[in-house]
Amino acid sequence: MGDPPPGELIVLADDEGNSVTVGVLGRNPRWTAGLEAEIVVSTPFVSGRIDLALSVSRLESWGTALDRLDAGEDIAWMEMSRGPSLFIQLDGERGCPEVVVEDESGSMVTVRVPLVPPDDWIAAHRQRLRQVMRHWIPMLSES
Repeated sequence: MGDPPPGELIVLADDEGNSVTVGVLGRNPRWTAGLEAEIVVSTPFVSGRIDLALSVSRLESWGTALDRLDAGEDIAWMEMSRGPSLFIQLDGERGCPEVVVEDESGSMVTVRVPLVPPDDWIAAHRQRLRQVMRHWIPMLSES
């Protein structure tokens, strides 16, 4: 049997129990050019999840966001599109990196999660992105 399909595109977590993940659930049954995914926020105080559709262009823009983060810039991923947005501020309000998940078009809820990722987190996320793209992109249609 082969390896299971890659399921985690983003895993940002710390030792305090704070985490934000983006998990790939599989091909979107209603959209042949997309993947079903979810953003999951988990902290000792608040937890939640929201559905997310991923396209090739969204995956590519995550790669661009990782390049910007590596250059020391804050990022906004999926901003100004339908569905949730994810922001990473390298020097957040509490003196550490913060991940902000915003669902302005749906629930109108914003969650700010301070966390300190490990030193190699950007390289690890580039590897996750490569694995997700290598496995899932060939299964998607062009439409």
